Amino acid sequence: MNKKELKDFLDEKVIQYNNPDFIDSDPIQIPHQFSVKEDIEIAGFLAATIAWGNRKMIINNSHKMMDLMGNSPYDFIMNHSEEDLANFDGFVHRTFNADDFKFFVQSLKNIYQNHGGLETVLQPKNNADNYQHAIHHFKQVFFEIPHQPRTLKHVSDPLKGSASKRINMFLRWMVRDNTTGVDLGIWHTHSAAHLHCPLDVHTGNIARKLGILTRKQNDWKAIQELDLTLRDFDAKDPVKYDFALFGLGVFEKF
Repeated sequence: MNKKELKDFLDEKVIQYNNPDFIDSDPIQIPHQFSVKEDIEIAGFLAATIAWGNRKMIINNSHKMMDLMGNSPYDFIMNHSEEDLANFDGFVHRTFNADDFKFFVQSLKNIYQNHGGLETVLQPKNNADNYQHAIHHFKQVFFEIPHQPRTLKHVSDPLKGSASKRINMFLRWMVRDNTTGVDLGIWHTHSAAHLHCPLDVHTGNIARKLGILTRKQNDWKAIQELDLTLRDFDAKDPVKYDFALFGLGVFEKF
């Protein structure tokens, strides 16, 4: 396929997968349960944090997290007691355990009390057209309160080379407009033009098969390479192509 044919092909796949049917099998259904901004973003952040492995397990464990917070995540984070946190004991999703979950609640409280919330902390600064330094800054803020070393691994850092797949997915959920009813589009101070594709095994492999990614590792350098092509295809909404790449990989085994 030449460049125009490839763009047309991917545009068709975006239309095919970027619709409400996608929600039923995706962790994005978790923030869709809520209507209050803070509930949506906290639910989305926690669901995205554990979004690796079996998708059904991710969704089930995300629902458990919401249940443990009384299905009022913002109220729980701002007003929880030590006794409330003790109810987390026994929770585990792969390497994310109850201690990690307890710290995330405490750190999110710090972010909402002292840093203006998730939307503010993840905002790119100095007219940056990408989230590399914003995510790095977010991790610094997230771990500014006392924490166990083990929990550090659950928030990635693109300045250390990570593709930061889960945070980029969370950003897509929060920033891309909700015209098709899939992404939530509640962060109006951010720009979809600056988003990055949430790069994982599926999207990386499909991007390589299509010739729009040559780098073998799924790391931040691969993100930067993929950005160039996707922003060329659609400068205002490059990450819509995540639906095409993901759908081709997961649903079509392309």
